[in-house]
Amino acid sequence: MKISKITRAIRQILPLQYCGAVIVAAGTASRMGGIDKIMTPLGGEPVILRTIRTFQESEVIREIVIVTRTDLIDPIMELCRDFDKVQAVVCGGSSRPESVEHGLSALSKKVKLVAIQDGARPLVSWQVIDRTVRAAHSYGAAAPAIPVKDTIKQTQSGFVTDTPDRSTLRAVQTPQVFDKDLLRAALKKAAQNKTPITDDCSAVELLGASVRLVEGEERNIKITTPMDLKIAELLLEEKI
Repeated sequence: MKISKITRAIRQILPLQYCGAVIVAAGTASRMGGIDKIMTPLGGEPVILRTIRTFQESEVIREIVIVTRTDLIDPIMELCRDFDKVQAVVCGGSSRPESVEHGLSALSKKVKLVAIQDGARPLVSWQVIDRTVRAAHSYGAAAPAIPVKDTIKQTQSGFVTDTPDRSTLRAVQTPQVFDKDLLRAALKKAAQNKTPITDDCSAVELLGASVRLVEGEERNIKITTPMDLKIAELLLEEKI
């Protein structure tokens, strides 16, 4: 990491709240055609290892909990044996919100901010982590996002019902970073109301809280399909 002396001095004067990370890797990879996306090699290393390493090396992350499937707990613990920030590898729940809650419960009481990261985003950079955590420190909730390139259509029964203004749309990535107490309250309310949520920001928004968006990166892709894996391999090979 290359950080200027001035920036480093400012950060020493204005220290961040203690931030932990929950890396969620408990999915079934149903769209990967039988490939286990978390453990599949990417540039010679398992996808999940690349994700964890970036958080291990981040200056703003103080501890890490990984949430995964029961069958992957031991293999992931072995991968993390040299990562001192990894506090626990725990079993996920029946849904993403439940898995996130399992991860939150495994963090230490020192954690005030929590970064929720998709395990299948192995190309996340330390810069994205850094600016998202710092925004959450100031605003209580933050997430990286990039502009939407395609025109988006709302549909019903196969017909277009609306075309939102593309300039107002953003594709949100992870890590999504929150005040820990705020996120736990948001997840609790969503569970009580049985409200389906697509990401952790959605839960916080239900409480009426605002989420600060920061600049994401196009290379911070989520590996969901075999095509995504090929794209990630190309990005690594070309160092894009």
